[in-house]
Amino acid sequence: MQRLVFKHLDGKYSSVQKPVIAGVVASGNLEILIEPSPHSGACTFEVNTSVTGFDATWKAVVADFHQAWLFTDTKVSINDMGATPAVVRLRLDQAAELVATSKSSKLGG
Repeated sequence: MQRLVFKHLDGKYSSVQKPVIAGVVASGNLEILIEPSPHSGACTFEVNTSVTGFDATWKAVVADFHQAWLFTDTKVSINDMGATPAVVRLRLDQAAELVATSKSSKLGG
């Protein structure tokens, strides 16, 4: 198991009012939890993955997501069981859509 942490300080929107979750922790899938977290405007990503050695890929996927949504004062927790970058981005966008629509239901699985 590998743990990666990324922090972005250039967000613009603190629209996360309550925790949302998307996906499930299962082989080839992952779970995303987005929750409000006062970080002086930062958006922090914590990745727990069963697959090691893809630090640069995670960094790129997380940075691309952050540039699309620009969350501030937010914590994004990712529990991964070998999802591909496309699935990671899909689940991140699903969770962000839940934030945008202020729904708290669970997607994916």
